[in-house]
Amino acid sequence: MTRARKSMEATLAVRAVRTEQADTAVYAFFVAGADLLKIAEISRVHRDGEGSLQGFQRKGIKSHVQAITEFLDQGPVLFPNAIILAISPRARFVQARGEKPGGDIRSCEAGTLRIPLPSDGSKAAWIVDGQQRSIALSKAQNKSFPVPVVAFVSEELSVHREQFILVNKAKPLDPRLINELLPEVDKAFPRDLSSRKIPSELVNLLQTSPDSPFQGLIKRLSEDSATAVVTDSALIKAIRSSINSALGSLAPYKATGDYPADVDAMFKALVAYWSAVRGVFPDAWGRPPTESRLMHSAGIEAMSLLMDRIMSRAAPGADLQQHATDALIRIAPHCRWTAGRWQELQREWNEIQNVGRDIKLLSGHLARLDHIHAFAKVA
Repeated sequence: MTRARKSMEATLAVRAVRTEQADTAVYAFFVAGADLLKIAEISRVHRDGEGSLQGFQRKGIKSHVQAITEFLDQGPVLFPNAIILAISPRARFVQARGEKPGGDIRSCEAGTLRIPLPSDGSKAAWIVDGQQRSIALSKAQNKSFPVPVVAFVSEELSVHREQFILVNKAKPLDPRLINELLPEVDKAFPRDLSSRKIPSELVNLLQTSPDSPFQGLIKRLSEDSATAVVTDSALIKAIRSSINSALGSLAPYKATGDYPADVDAMFKALVAYWSAVRGVFPDAWGRPPTESRLMHSAGIEAMSLLMDRIMSRAAPGADLQQHATDALIRIAPHCRWTAGRWQELQREWNEIQNVGRDIKLLSGHLARLDHIHAFAKVA
């Protein structure tokens, strides 16, 4: 009897646990992040020369990959997000010998999984979920960073697509929930989340501080309040814009290479301006958006853009609330927050909606009013 020749094909060997789902082998193991793209292919969605759909993965998002890479490169980080792979049946699993531990529920078995590394450059695994993370891990400085992987055995593209859709069809976390959680986490985040942390922290202060005109008025997912009328996302968007804009009134307080962000100064400026808004428009303040477009997301964003104009004119050491009050009093007779018609806009007060066109229209009109009346005497 002739013994079968042992395959000389190179493999990547990993310690793994094996189970079965629907008669399909499923493995869980760890690999170095830099090895992911050595064993697995990203199957990009495209159409071949005959027009048939191939692959299933979208194009890589460079900004997302860069943000993850920067996060990984900042030092020791916790990154337990599992990559999902489909692997070829050519992968071989050998169960470990030895006595089963007491209390073992026998849902899986431990052993060694060997994944082929074909010499022709082809791959024996395909990334079903985690392509952006896989690319980022391949670019990260720490090439040995251990990454959890869950892999199922299948070479069928239809099965890969099915799992891709199932993994991604679930609704992602509500951005409002992420924004509310960010201030409570003392951790450096990828760039896209870090830029949201300070605005979220400021909104949290505006909601809770006794000095804030918004205290108790901000609608958040964690609270069910009958008095809340302003959507947190509108305020966060407005604050972020003011911080990031070169002409924003909060921009002077953002972090630079030598100095951290001055969140306290930002908060004081916000309290001063919005306290002035409350004082000048008392009948429109604190009412539901259906009764007051000042409390509507469109009104919040437009008045925030006006804040950048007004507060940027304040002299050093000036009383910021009084400065804002003087500017707002000049334009108050021309504003229609709860009744009437914005004549120049040809819109009834309640026709202003939370859409880009209306916000731009209202913002531009408020800016023109401020420009016209900025140096007029207050009656």
